[in-house]
Amino acid sequence: MGLLVVIGVVLLGAVIFLPQYWVQHVIRKHGIDRPDLPGTGGELAEHLVDELQLTGVGVETTEKGDHYDPATRSVRLLDQHHQGRTLAAVAIAAHEVGHAIQHHRGERLLAVRQELARFAAASDVVASIFFFAAPVLGLVARTPLAFFGLVAFGVALLAIRVVVHLVTLPVEYDASFNKALPILEQGGYLKPEDMPAVRQVLKAAALTYVAGALVSLLDLARWIRILR
Repeated sequence: MGLLVVIGVVLLGAVIFLPQYWVQHVIRKHGIDRPDLPGTGGELAEHLVDELQLTGVGVETTEKGDHYDPATRSVRLLDQHHQGRTLAAVAIAAHEVGHAIQHHRGERLLAVRQELARFAAASDVVASIFFFAAPVLGLVARTPLAFFGLVAFGVALLAIRVVVHLVTLPVEYDASFNKALPILEQGGYLKPEDMPAVRQVLKAAALTYVAGALVSLLDLARWIRILR
């Protein structure tokens, strides 16, 4: 029985952490300086913003991970991707501009994702309060019904985070393969022999949130099991 538990823990860790490891591995692998490229990731992002007439969209560096911020209409890139002249920098810059395109076009899935993310941020705080309060309320009320009712409400709030991740995955895929990839292929920004590596980086960019989605699902399943 002990061996099965160990095997289960190892498999669970692999399911959660391998996607994240693979993403980082791919980005490092294709993060080698390429002086032959026509520009850096930041320069490509600025060029695409102008070329595609994404009015009001800015490009800047960040320390909080590559992302597009719809609130400020900003494409934000880590310094190594903003200043880097690498295939990883170019692909990631194009991916984040892909999100800017989604926002510019008013694509519904991105808007739904943003609304859910804002609601989930607030619901996570409320859920934490509920989980801490549940045992106390259960003791005060002297009935397990109050305890399980409170925890069930907290689980429902956690489920919102799972929904956010599920909505995020197709948004990320679209930014990579329906936006960034056609731009890079048709714009002649890269050599044909570089495109397989770029596709790999774009796949990694699209799968960035997979680990988070798995963690949320496992956390939700754990609390549902407690309720049972």
